[in-house]
Amino acid sequence: MAKRIFSTILLWAIIIGSVSYTPEAAVWLIAMISFGTQWELYGLMEKMGRRPFKSLGSSLGTFMILGPFYIEKAFDHPVPGLQASIIAVTIVAICLRILVHREVEERIETLGSTLVGLIYVPFMLTFMARMLTITPDMGEGLMLILWLIATAKFCDVGALLFGKAFGRHKMSPNTSPGKTWEGAIGGCLTSVGIGFAFAYFAGDYFPDFFKPQWAAIIALPIGALSIVSDLVESMMKRAAKEKDSGRFIPGIGGAFDLSDSLILTSPTAFLLFGLLQ
Repeated sequence: MAKRIFSTILLWAIIIGSVSYTPEAAVWLIAMISFGTQWELYGLMEKMGRRPFKSLGSSLGTFMILGPFYIEKAFDHPVPGLQASIIAVTIVAICLRILVHREVEERIETLGSTLVGLIYVPFMLTFMARMLTITPDMGEGLMLILWLIATAKFCDVGALLFGKAFGRHKMSPNTSPGKTWEGAIGGCLTSVGIGFAFAYFAGDYFPDFFKPQWAAIIALPIGALSIVSDLVESMMKRAAKEKDSGRFIPGIGGAFDLSDSLILTSPTAFLLFGLLQ
């Protein structure tokens, strides 16, 4: 627990220190986390007997996040269909690679496993990067990103504490034996509290449409989906017979263990923010 707390504080210090220098640093942090997560996901797939293009897929995934941001920055306006075009280009690149680097009987399996990694990690996290430019002021977009991270990640903390104190009924004993329904409820309530407090006390830095009451309402599905995201990763790790996706973050694990709760919540939050505008 002590290692987990220390790592959490250190990671928050890195995030806040980086984005305080320039909001643009947020895109690079998201790209770095995405690369590490995708790399570890491909590693889990390899332990399941799959053979994705690990280096190519992870590199293309990084381009999926950085490419749209800098292309639109160069043109100084949104480019219609840019995201879909970049996904299409990545598929073309993978298909070209398959023709010369895999046996015929392995090509479809390699294509499928590589694309799963691309869609599940960088494509989903592109929505977090897109929050940075959701309003003309990148500082406001940055606050929405920080709000999402805090709301999603503190759900995990709340679920852990409530689960230890009140947990009785197992949520998914075959996938994640430590999770309980009581912990999940506590985690969601924690998300609501954190989401409301963040928007209330730092309201001047958020876009005008993001009021504390809306922050509290949106925090509920964000918290619930962060739990689902964690369960999905647990299923992958169990299939690969691994406890953690990696081991370079003391008390937490790997990049996938760090980002799991943000994968399903990023597109959801982006959609909800858009509806409030």
